[in-house]
Amino acid sequence: MAKQRITILGSTGSIGVSTLDVIGRHSDRYETFALTAHTQIDKLFEQCLKFWPQYAVVSTPELASELQEKLKLQGIPTVVLYGAQALCDVATAGECDAVMAAIVGAAGLPSSLAAAQAGKRILLANKESLVMSGHIFMDAIAKSGATLLPIDSEHNAIFQCLPGSYGRKIEHSGISKIILTASGGPFLNRAVETLTDVTPDQAVAHPNWVMGRKISVDSATMMNKGLEVIEAHWLFGAPADQIDVLIHPQSVVHSMVSYVDGSVLAQMGNPDMRTPITFGLAFPERIDSGVAPLDLTTFSQLHFQLPDFQRFPCLGLAYQALRVGGSAATILNAANEIAVEAFLAGRLGFRQIESVIEECLNHISSVSLDDLAAILEVDGQARRHATGFVSRVGVH
Repeated sequence: MAKQRITILGSTGSIGVSTLDVIGRHSDRYETFALTAHTQIDKLFEQCLKFWPQYAVVSTPELASELQEKLKLQGIPTVVLYGAQALCDVATAGECDAVMAAIVGAAGLPSSLAAAQAGKRILLANKESLVMSGHIFMDAIAKSGATLLPIDSEHNAIFQCLPGSYGRKIEHSGISKIILTASGGPFLNRAVETLTDVTPDQAVAHPNWVMGRKISVDSATMMNKGLEVIEAHWLFGAPADQIDVLIHPQSVVHSMVSYVDGSVLAQMGNPDMRTPITFGLAFPERIDSGVAPLDLTTFSQLHFQLPDFQRFPCLGLAYQALRVGGSAATILNAANEIAVEAFLAGRLGFRQIESVIEECLNHISSVSLDDLAAILEVDGQARRHATGFVSRVGVH
C-alpha cells in the first residue's frame, strides 16, 4: 500500500502536533509532504528533523532563509518556502494526498479553499474557513469532488452519528436535531458579575482540552461553540433552529444527533484530539490513535444543561449572524479575532469582547458574498471597524 502524503497547514499548533503524533505511530501508512508554521521556526525545525517533509513553509523570507540554513547544516533536504501563496501551493500540489487544515482563524481560509478547489481530501480543523466562506467553500467541494472530513471533535462526532453516505443533508435523514456539546469553559460556575475581572491567563486555562490561546478564549466566551454552530449549518445542511447546544462539563459526549423516532446517537471518548484526527486520516477505516479507551466506570455522573445566554452572549451573537446570513458570519469572526487579540494583549476587558462583536454586527451591513476577494474585503472592513472601536472603549 502506497503511503499517503500529508500536508499539515499549521503543524506547530496543537492540532498539527497531534497530527504528527498519529503520523509517527503509523509511518507505514503516512508521510509528511509539507509542514507549515507562521513564525515558530524552532519548533518547525525540530519537526523537520523528525519527519523530513519535502517542503516547509513560513511567513517571511527572513525566517525561510534562517530555517533553510539550519536544515542544511543538519543535512535535511527539505525545501523552505514562504508566504501565503506557498501555503496554497503545498495544499494543492499533485504529490499531496490529504491536507490537514489547522491554521487558526481567517488566515487559514485561502489555503483551505485552494485545497477544496483542487479536489483534495481535506481534514478541516479550521472552522473559520466555513464560517467565513459558507456556500463558496461547500460549492468548491461539490464542484471539485474533494472529500471534506470535519476534525473539530463536535462535528466529527456528528459525522460519525449520521446515517448513510457522506454529504447526506439532514432533511432527508429523519433527523430532528443536531446537538453540539460544550464544556462551558473555565467560567461555567463563576459569578457572572466577576467576569469583568477575568485575566488572559485565567481565560486560557481550559479545564479539559489543551488548546492555543485564541481558541481557549473563544471557549471561555463560548464564541467557539457559536462558530461551530455556523460550521454545522454548512457541513450538514441544518438550519439554525435544528442546531442545539448543551453544556456538558465532562467533555465525554462529543456531540449527538436526535432522530424523529426518538433515538439519540452520541459519539463518546476521552477528550483527546488524536481521536478525530485519526478518524479523518484513516476514514473509512479505523486505526489506533494512541488515545486510552474511555472507562465509563470512572464517571459517577454525566451532566448536561442548557447554556445561559446572559453568561455567554457571544453564543447568541453567533446564532444571530447565522440567521442574518450573507456576510454576517464573516463580520462576526473578524470582530471576534480583533477583540480576542486585544484582550490577550491587555487592551480590552473580557466582557468587552462581546461588545466589539455586537458593535460590528450592528454597524456593518450584511451583503452577499460570491468569491474570496469579496470575503476578504468584508473581513478587512470588519477588522478596521473593530480596531477603531477597541481603541475607543478598551483599556488604556
